Amino acid sequence: MDFFTFLKFLSNVVLPPASLAAGVVLGLVLAAFGWRRLGFWVAALVVAQTVLLSLPPVAAALNAPLEAQARRDTATSATCCYDAIVVLGGGVSPAAPPEVPDPDLTDAADRVWYAARLYHQGVAPRIIVSGGTLLDRPSDPAATEAEGMRRFLVDLGVPSSAIVSEGDSRNTRENVRNVRRLVGDARVALVTSAVHMPRALQLAREAGLNVTGLATDWTAPPQARPVWDTWMPTGGAMGSSAAALHEYMALLFDWRKGATR
Repeated sequence: MDFFTFLKFLSNVVLPPASLAAGVVLGLVLAAFGWRRLGFWVAALVVAQTVLLSLPPVAAALNAPLEAQARRDTATSATCCYDAIVVLGGGVSPAAPPEVPDPDLTDAADRVWYAARLYHQGVAPRIIVSGGTLLDRPSDPAATEAEGMRRFLVDLGVPSSAIVSEGDSRNTRENVRNVRRLVGDARVALVTSAVHMPRALQLAREAGLNVTGLATDWTAPPQARPVWDTWMPTGGAMGSSAAALHEYMALLFDWRKGATR
C-alpha cells in the first residue's frame, strides 16, 4: 500500500459512515476483551458523531467558513480574460464498461457545467480538465475523470478542440502541479466546488500558478430546502459534513508544503 492509498483509507475511516462501522467494531472488540464500559463509550460516541454530522444545520455550519472564503475569492476575481479555465477533478466519475458505459455525474458536476458557461461567455479560449483515475484501466479511453469531463463539455457545446485533458493526476495537489506544467505563467481561472476552493487556491499558489478562483456548487440555504431536509438527519448532510471536515483536515495536517512544484 502506497502513502496515497493509506491517506485515503485514513481520511475515510475517521469520518462517517465508515467511522460508524469502525467505531462499533472497535467497541465490540473492547467489550469482548473485558473493557465493556470503554467499548460502550466508543460505540456511543461514533453513533453520536454520525447523527450530529447528519443534521443539515451542522453541515451548513461546517461549510460556512470555507464557502465564505470562496465567496471573497470569487468576488475579487476578474470575469475576463484568462488563458484557460481549469476544472479540477471530482465532478465526474469515470466510465467502467461494460457495467457503466458512460461517465457518471457526481454531486459536484456543477463545476463542469459552470466551466462550459464561462467558456461560452468568452472568459477564456480553452478549458483544461484535470483528473485521472484510481483504477488500473489504461486501455479504456473513458477511464479518467478528465475524459469524462471532456465528453460532458462537448455535450454542453464546447468544441473538442478547445478542451485540454490532463488525465494523470489522482488528487488536487497533482491536479495543480500538472496544470502548472501545461500553462506555465499564463493566467488561469480555477473552477471547483466552493467548499474545496480555499484549499485548491492554496495549493495552486504554492505551485506557482497565476490563478484566481471562480467557485460554484454552493450549499443550498435553508429557505431553498424543504423543512424536513432542514431539521431531520439526511444522508446528504452527512456527506456535506464529511466533505467539509476532509477539507479542514487537509488544510491543517498536510505537511507536504512545496511538494506541488
